[in-house]
Amino acid sequence: MIRRWLPLWTWLAPLLGAALLAAVLAGLHHPALLAALGLAVIACVLSAVHHAEIIAHRVGQPLGSLLLALAVTVIEVSLITELMLANPQETSALPRDAVFAVVMIAVNGMVGLCLILGGSRHREQAFVLHGVSAALATLATLSVLVLVLPNATISAPGPYYSSSHLAFVGVVSLVLYLVFAFVQTVRHPDHFMFAADEGADEAHSAKPANLATSLAVLLLLPSLGVVVLGAEELAPSIERGIHAMGAPPAVLGVIVSLIVMAPESIAALRAAFADRLQTSLNLTLGSALASIGLTIPTVAALSLLNGWPLALGLDLREMILLLLSLIVATLSLGTGRTTVLQGAVHLVIFAAYLFTTVVP
Repeated sequence: MIRRWLPLWTWLAPLLGAALLAAVLAGLHHPALLAALGLAVIACVLSAVHHAEIIAHRVGQPLGSLLLALAVTVIEVSLITELMLANPQETSALPRDAVFAVVMIAVNGMVGLCLILGGSRHREQAFVLHGVSAALATLATLSVLVLVLPNATISAPGPYYSSSHLAFVGVVSLVLYLVFAFVQTVRHPDHFMFAADEGADEAHSAKPANLATSLAVLLLLPSLGVVVLGAEELAPSIERGIHAMGAPPAVLGVIVSLIVMAPESIAALRAAFADRLQTSLNLTLGSALASIGLTIPTVAALSLLNGWPLALGLDLREMILLLLSLIVATLSLGTGRTTVLQGAVHLVIFAAYLFTTVVP
């Protein structure tokens, strides 16, 4: 039973990652060793999310989706924090780029793929409109306050907030996310559970035993540790590679977000393929909300305590794509039923985002 829930690779990934990380910290910086560490970090991301999925399956929905989103966001916040600590002046825009990338990946990339995959197999898919509407309203508010409003304030030149504005936005972002999490898991969990999805989850497999869940919690911690410390060691190599390719600095934020969200994206796609679209939307929109609601307060506090610059405002091109994404998501997810058409629209917007990030 333990092997079923915790396959061998989920044990080996943090062990091998820790060994490679120790070698790099000891002063060995051979390119082959750094490449191996990079693969180990990716394996530890997968391992961490696998363990988070076990914990999530144990506690059930919608709390499970919230825990998985939180686990992924902890990884993202840790990566961004380590990169900022390594070079605060050169990474002042990294939190903005990473958060914007998460929103675009979640709202367009993940949602688009889920709707395409689910619609191709099941023609139409249904979900609870109340929960999705609440998530989109919260996401739109946080996105505009964090990524658009800095360009309109006059206390500091855009794209920067003044210290008072930054403190205010950090606090309200955290408060609004906590209120959303409270509503999702305590006050109105039925708004985030579709009856057919819940039955499919119960029929899918039995819940893990206490021992498997406890081991998942214990293995989650070293997996996250390897990701955080490994990212700090790999950051200079990643930045040099981006500069060597002549790519814009925003590509670093996209790379961080794609690595971190890959496992969660796979979980969302599996749910959509199994006709559990509600779970997919809980994961995708929840990850975007957690990214803003937890990342921004953390980096805002670091910025205020250390006097680091923090560029949050998007440029005109990015603001257009963000507003288009929010409007289209509100329309395409505004009826409680979806088809492949809505998925295709979201994927086109996501393709435009990727293309214009590499070729501004």
